[in-house]
Amino acid sequence: MNTVSSKHTPVATFQLGGPRAWWIWALSVAFVIYLFSVQTGYSIVNPEVKKSASLTVEQVASIAAVYTWVFAVCQFFGGALLDRLGAHKVLPISVVLVTAGVFLFANAGSYGTLLVSQFVMAVGACTGFVGAGYIGGQWFGMGRFNFMFGLVQFCASLSSAFSVNALQWGLSEMPWRELFNFVGVAGVVLSVLAFLFLKNPTPVESTGAGGASAFIHSVLDALFQVAKVPHVWISALICAALFGSMLAAGVVWTPMLMETRGASPATAAFSSSLLWLGLAAGCLVIPALSDKIERRKMPIVIGIAVQLACAGALLYLPSISIPVAMALNFLFGFANAAHMLCFSSAADVVPPQLIGTSAAFVNGLAFIAGGIMIAAPGSRVVSGMAAGLTDHTLAIAEYAATPITYSLIASFVLALIMKESHPARRR
Repeated sequence: MNTVSSKHTPVATFQLGGPRAWWIWALSVAFVIYLFSVQTGYSIVNPEVKKSASLTVEQVASIAAVYTWVFAVCQFFGGALLDRLGAHKVLPISVVLVTAGVFLFANAGSYGTLLVSQFVMAVGACTGFVGAGYIGGQWFGMGRFNFMFGLVQFCASLSSAFSVNALQWGLSEMPWRELFNFVGVAGVVLSVLAFLFLKNPTPVESTGAGGASAFIHSVLDALFQVAKVPHVWISALICAALFGSMLAAGVVWTPMLMETRGASPATAAFSSSLLWLGLAAGCLVIPALSDKIERRKMPIVIGIAVQLACAGALLYLPSISIPVAMALNFLFGFANAAHMLCFSSAADVVPPQLIGTSAAFVNGLAFIAGGIMIAAPGSRVVSGMAAGLTDHTLAIAEYAATPITYSLIASFVLALIMKESHPARRR
């Protein structure tokens, strides 16, 4: 550890990229995995929650909606808070809020308490994924921001592939309330570690005097500074289309499509996991390749083209076998890792002190698009059957996947017109 002078006051700084950096990054990623487990857990236990709290179907759906929309709104401010306050003032509080929400959820006896639990969790969760990316940029330098953010998504994707099974096993061994109380205890341990270790390598300077109103103004100004850059919007819209397609495919579309091709329910579910495993593998390769060739645009364009080819083959080539279809699902997920370059591309064109804000802006739009596109295939199935299409046929699968196809085409057009943003290639 060494010291530097800021306004004649010694402040501690730490080595970038060393063992301490990896430990702090690992803690931030553990928070991301914890978040995903909590988010996934509700979809698994909601039948038991409905029964024990005497909820209606509409109430079960509204509980999930509260989390979705509170998270989406808060997402835009989470990155600005990190930029203005630093990791040590934001991330530990975020872990505490999520943990408190888990305990509220586990011990809730009424609809109102369940709503409050989701609200508290969503507020805390808004800095999770972006916070891990922010930590990578701070502790490993902006030159490795792209690679480190790819590693965050790699870990998140692996947890997506396996945590559902782990939670289902836990639910088979104990009641849902007991299971989530154990999850809450894990959150307490993570909270203590966050308060002890999560921080920036160099203290973040104060935003100045002026009280709460000045601070709020500085946060809004950071959002405005990011939002006024056209390239950030293009990157965010591409990311929204790509990750929204991934969520829709992984949650709804792929299992239904594989069953229409004659796959068993178990094979159809495994095919969905292959999407996330493909994404995990792609996140190890595509961001690193982007840095090596010093390009953002070309890998994004190629990644979208590969996804369009895979989706076209899965939808419009009925003769392909189940193993080939499973391989195409993996390849679709692998190519979808190109959406991580949208975060890097947005960070390329903003000042270093606004990388958290830019990441939150991109992720906020991606999350909103994901929520819309998850619902889209299901609603298309209902309208398609009303129009006379038969369930469990490729025709209904093609009809349901239309929003995904259109979003991929739109993102491909945007990628073609976007400018190259890699610092080494900008003029």
